[in-house]
Amino acid sequence: MENFTQLCVWPGTLVGGPQAAEEFESFMLEEFKTRVKYHTEVRTRPDIDAEGNEVPDTGDRNDLFFYVHQDDVAHFAIPRLRMGIRWWEDVVGYNDNSHLYSPEFLAEHPLTW
Repeated sequence: MENFTQLCVWPGTLVGGPQAAEEFESFMLEEFKTRVKYHTEVRTRPDIDAEGNEVPDTGDRNDLFFYVHQDDVAHFAIPRLRMGIRWWEDVVGYNDNSHLYSPEFLAEHPLTW
């Protein structure tokens, strides 16, 4: 995992857990010519309205998390967009969607840039 440095989020994507990780990693290598390592899948928490209240019937989306090899980040940056794959920093740091994830998950995955 040493050279897999960029955490990515693929919202609304289900791989099926660690048992399907190898198939997912092979797909990414074939589709994007990008080396990735499956990390985890997380169910999102509900959206928050302007008053800070949870929005009913939101949340519980399955988000896929994976790491991209540092040497592949540059050529993956644009092609990932057509699939809706986002950098972790964009999801949490720049678009402030931190409410979607538990405080524990956020603490375990600090922003790197």
